[in-house]
Amino acid sequence: MADKKPNPALMKPVQPSNELVAVVGSSPLPRTEVVSKVWDYIKSNNLQNPENKRELLADEKLQAVFDGKSKVSMFEMNKHFAQHLS
Repeated sequence: MADKKPNPALMKPVQPSNELVAVVGSSPLPRTEVVSKVWDYIKSNNLQNPENKRELLADEKLQAVFDGKSKVSMFEMNKHFAQHLS
């Protein structure tokens, strides 16, 4: 079995949008790090629905990233990031 190599596209630093900067900071980061920092933010601000851990309850900063939605599933989250990274 061959060793899995990380996808170079995922390791390339991307610039977060102004909305995402409020959550992850202004430095260019690899996508994997963006996702990791958003999860840190969600956990430190207790933004997971306690009845359904797959549902994220967006505060003001995350609503700006999630197109104004107050709730998104963890599976939708990455789709919303696409328009906030360049």
